[in-house]
Amino acid sequence: MLQGLIWERGYRSGELKGEVFADVPGALDRWRGAGLDLAIYSSGSELAQRLLFGSTPQGDLTRYFSRFFDTGVGAKTSVESYGRIATELGRPAARIVFVSDVTVELDAARAAGFETLLCVRPGNRPQPPHRFTVVESFDQVEP
Repeated sequence: MLQGLIWERGYRSGELKGEVFADVPGALDRWRGAGLDLAIYSSGSELAQRLLFGSTPQGDLTRYFSRFFDTGVGAKTSVESYGRIATELGRPAARIVFVSDVTVELDAARAAGFETLLCVRPGNRPQPPHRFTVVESFDQVEP
C-alpha cells in the first residue's frame, strides 16, 4: 500500500507513466473480447497496479481487469494464495491460467491446480530449469 501511495503523486502529475510491452493492449482486448475474465496478481499493491495500468502511453488499461490482487491474499510463492484467488474469482482453479516470469510462483500456482505459462521477456531474470510452457509474447496466448 505504501508503494502505491508513494507512486500516486508521480502518476497523477504525469511524471510517471505505466509501461507495458507492445503486445499487451491488443492481447487484453482480444481476451476480453473472447469473454475471458482478467485479473492481476502482483507483488505491487492494488493501488500501484491501478496507477501503472491506468497511465500507459496506450491509455487506461484498467478497464480490462475485473480484479487486482496483491500480497494481501498471501505470498506469490504460497499455494494457499492461489486457492484464495480462485475462491475470490468464483472459478475452479483448473479454469484459471496464471502467467508469470518467475518459476517459483508458477510452481505454487500449478500446485493449487492452475494452468501455468512462463513469460520470458527482455530483461527478465533467468529462471532455473523447468517444465513450464514458455511464451515470449501475449500474442502466443490464445483465449
